[in-house]
Amino acid sequence: MGPWRCLLLLPLLAVALRAQQQQFMEYVERRLTLLEERISQWYEQSSRYSTELRDFKNQVLGMLETAEKEREAMRSEAESAAVRVDRLEREVDYLETMAPWGDGPGCCITPGLLSPARSRSARVMYHDCSDTIGSVRAMKILKRFGSTSGLWTKDAAGNLEKIYVFDGTANDTVYVFPRMREFTLFSATRKAARIKLPYPWVGTGHLVYDGHLYYIRQQGSFQVIKFNLANKTVVDSSVFPAEEQIPVFGLSPFTYIEVAADEEGLWAIYATKENEKNICLAKLDPTSLDIEQMWDTPCPRENAEGAFVVCGALHVVYNTRLPSRSRVQCVFDVSGTLSPEDASLVYFPKRYGSHSSMKYSPRERQIYAWDDGYQIIYRMEMKKKLEV
Repeated sequence: MGPWRCLLLLPLLAVALRAQQQQFMEYVERRLTLLEERISQWYEQSSRYSTELRDFKNQVLGMLETAEKEREAMRSEAESAAVRVDRLEREVDYLETMAPWGDGPGCCITPGLLSPARSRSARVMYHDCSDTIGSVRAMKILKRFGSTSGLWTKDAAGNLEKIYVFDGTANDTVYVFPRMREFTLFSATRKAARIKLPYPWVGTGHLVYDGHLYYIRQQGSFQVIKFNLANKTVVDSSVFPAEEQIPVFGLSPFTYIEVAADEEGLWAIYATKENEKNICLAKLDPTSLDIEQMWDTPCPRENAEGAFVVCGALHVVYNTRLPSRSRVQCVFDVSGTLSPEDASLVYFPKRYGSHSSMKYSPRERQIYAWDDGYQIIYRMEMKKKLEV
């Protein structure tokens, strides 16, 4: 091809190149336009989503604020209701102390018909002992006061209004509240009188009986101290005549002697190394502290956490080391009138740890229990014995 032909093709090539460049630029512009439209759509959608999310957030915050106000209102109403219920319970407790259960026509002795001396010695016989425990009729958690272990009780044969509290398992001071109402107050110790005893007490096996405090003292051997609550003096004391004593309850190792009262008088529940596996029972003379009779019972110490006596029958309460429901699993009747088939296996609807004390009130037919720092009242349902 000659030079002149090349010169003629150059303009044609230039035109073709410009046409391709123009097409490429148009293609790029179209792509950029589409990309800009998509970015614009994405921005609009993002703005709409952000607006909707902000509106939803504001709506949720409004709902949460309303719910919080309603919750505060409900909490205030609940607190107000709790205060009213607590006030009502205190009033009911006060009325109960004014008219104790059992002071009705079912009493088996009328003190007014006896001579003063006989009335004083027999006035604890308020119920017909043809009855025995059938079940726990009701449970009332009164409050939480003091240490995890302790004892609270009333006078088993005297003033039914006063409340006596032994906080802990070793001390020399007893709290005395004039009525149940003062004890249920939040700052209970402010309403309590304090009795400082001449000798410290140990364990949770003490008892208030006919105006006297019978408590356990350890000084080498164990002593039962009889303390007059009116004139604050020691009336009598007695070394417990059981050698090599051991804790009476396997789950309450701080109690060596449990002094108990029932419709028939005063009892001591204890254990010795001589009969290490089982619990022993003794009948006490409340005046002289002499032991009238002793029994080796078939009730084991293992997993026992407490015991009480009802109409001459020892009821031992068992549990496990892991918290569970407490139950009366062994009953020993000293008179033999309560048949094994008639002895109910009573269950206690316990809610916390382990009972450190259980005090039976024969005139009220209820038990004052101390459960992991909570003070509980168990009201008992009685039934007739089926004699052997």
